[in-house]
Amino acid sequence: MIEQVTTFESGNEMAALAAAQINYHLMGYFPITPSTEIAQLLDQMKARGEHDIVLIPADGEHGSAGICYGAAVMGARVLNATSANGLMYMLEQLPVQSGTRFPMVMNLVTRSISGPLDIRGDHSDLYFALNTGWVILTARTPQAVYDMNIMALKIAEHEDVRLPVIVAYDGFFTSHQKRKVQYFKDRQVVQAFIGERPTHFPNASDPRKPVTIGAHMNGDDLINNHYQQSEALYRAAHVFQQVAKEYAQWSGREYPLLDLYKMEDAEVALFLINSAAETAKDVVDQLRAKGIKAGVISPNIIRPFPSEAIRQACKHVKVLLVGERADSYGAHGGNMTHEIKSALKEDPYNQTIVLTRIFGLGGKDFYPDDAKEFFNIALRTLDKGFAEKPFDYFGHMPGDPQQKWEQVIEPMYGDAFKTGLIQVIEDKETKRLKVKLPPLRALTAKPKRLAPGHGACPGCGIFPALELFFKGIEGDVVVLFQTGCAYVVTTAYPYSSHKQTMIHNLFQNGPATLSGAVEAFFEMKRRGDIQVSDDVTFVMITGDGGMDIGMGSAIGTALRNHKLIMLEYDNEGYMNTGSQMSYSTPIGHMTSTTGVGKTQNGKAFHHKDTPQIMAATNIPYVFTATEAFPQDLIKKAAKAQWYAQHEGTAYGKLLITCPLNWKSEERYGEKIMKAAVDSCFFPLYEVERGKTTITYDPEEKNKRVPLQEWLKYMGKAKHLLKEENRELFASFEQEVERRWHRLKAMHEHPYL
Repeated sequence: MIEQVTTFESGNEMAALAAAQINYHLMGYFPITPSTEIAQLLDQMKARGEHDIVLIPADGEHGSAGICYGAAVMGARVLNATSANGLMYMLEQLPVQSGTRFPMVMNLVTRSISGPLDIRGDHSDLYFALNTGWVILTARTPQAVYDMNIMALKIAEHEDVRLPVIVAYDGFFTSHQKRKVQYFKDRQVVQAFIGERPTHFPNASDPRKPVTIGAHMNGDDLINNHYQQSEALYRAAHVFQQVAKEYAQWSGREYPLLDLYKMEDAEVALFLINSAAETAKDVVDQLRAKGIKAGVISPNIIRPFPSEAIRQACKHVKVLLVGERADSYGAHGGNMTHEIKSALKEDPYNQTIVLTRIFGLGGKDFYPDDAKEFFNIALRTLDKGFAEKPFDYFGHMPGDPQQKWEQVIEPMYGDAFKTGLIQVIEDKETKRLKVKLPPLRALTAKPKRLAPGHGACPGCGIFPALELFFKGIEGDVVVLFQTGCAYVVTTAYPYSSHKQTMIHNLFQNGPATLSGAVEAFFEMKRRGDIQVSDDVTFVMITGDGGMDIGMGSAIGTALRNHKLIMLEYDNEGYMNTGSQMSYSTPIGHMTSTTGVGKTQNGKAFHHKDTPQIMAATNIPYVFTATEAFPQDLIKKAAKAQWYAQHEGTAYGKLLITCPLNWKSEERYGEKIMKAAVDSCFFPLYEVERGKTTITYDPEEKNKRVPLQEWLKYMGKAKHLLKEENRELFASFEQEVERRWHRLKAMHEHPYL
């Protein structure tokens, strides 16, 4: 036995530890709950100098899958981690990787797929991976997460396999709950077990040996390719057993194809994937004490599916209840049910009655009492000798009409949001809009668009900024919120803070979704299908990375020039998933994935200039604003509405505070925003029909302050003011100055 350390850690911590000990060449990643911790932990380890993995933050999960594939075709050792919609977004890339036979390892921290959104754990994402051609290992405990991450790479690189491998474990159950674990003290032990990186397979790294990867194939060749891939996947079962046996000799921990608990003579049994199986084992002990022959089957691998092992395990089982944390809608059972039934059908002597219960969706807890009820269902079926209800959901409940929720706020529309106090007039000569605003106090009588009671953090700048923006919008609105803090804290079912229609869609597709809504609205009005006011304004609210992962959709929508407003609140990070780096994060700033330590000093590259990107699409109106300059913000909102109703797309960027993740005091919110503007980090300007105008010039008003005056308020940036980071700060300062001078040139020259 090799020396191991005993401690208490979570599944995500053990996945990160295994990756650091393996010392992969590269990890492409994009934050999504609950898998994000893996990248965060690896970033912290890298800041301490504990591994050499190149961590590449992608623009979205599709991008992260591409980054990983690109590294894999070079022959590098590659890691990724994702969950739920992240897996769905990268889904089309997964068969590319397996079909061209390039190994890598991906941790899938399972989570419910949106529709509607739920960030907790079930297996609806895992089931979509079944047909991607990847080997899939399932880990019930943090210990298994560590062990399987080590075994996974050895399996992936085995000459009989050469396929990518998923290690799947339950989000928030296994991923975040700490349990007793052991790990190898010396990383060299892990690397010795895995062995040297294979170099005798084709890859793109050697110019002296050129290769063509992913060439187009016709059917005669493609069927051969897929046959070889299929055979390799089946061989992965034997390789898994071989690797697991070797690993047991090193670690003392065994991983057969199936984890069988008291199945030697079991008459009733449960089939459960991952953490639920651990809960059910305690119930088995209780039933055994009563003389009931109960057992639990839990797979350690589901691709390839261990059919023969299932047949052997169920030889004496009279009733098997398959608990599934995802449904295969309309198929009378989840995916595991049908694979088990198919496996048992191959045994002509098997008489096992198979039941299915869909349970635990959206992270609904699975308690020992639930496992007990599963066994009771199986025992009642055993008594009857047949399955009265082979397929059902477990844990659902009918609604009670007596408990119907009453609407708290009377709907507000039309004139309720019209003040008549804001005037927008087009100058016929200059073709510019002039906005006449009343005193701000007069606009306070205008109803708020968002009701109180949302769950935003104290000091959050999103809602003051949004409410100021909406002060400039007259009449009805239809608002689409992309996933992000503003959405999450205002719509926890059955509650909503939205007084008018709100639609949600995912980060990557908000603009396209709203463009469809806009065009359908006007077409239905044209046909006479709906009779409503035609002065409705369509607004998309994005932030927390929506203009990174959703950039393609935003540009496409802008180029089509739909009559809508895209409004981005910029808190300089992906705050809704835990303050990870955004492309809007300034250089050197600390986030949970750009740590500060002896080997790195925050984000390594400059922030994204989204307003200039959007201006390049030639939409009628682009602006920047912040709540520290309220009249400027409201004027620009009124202009954006005019353009959205008369000409096409308007885009605005609002810089807002995030005290929690900026490590700043709530009371300094307005000061921080003002300093950001006065230091010229966040200049206030607009691009109206291609003409750039600076709407507030701190130099002209003798109010410009050094960049330090802004940075000093935020804990995330204070390290930049230290002497040892002088060069990094100088780089930041120079970039701010370059962008400011460029903007002034554009202000002065209408053709720039």
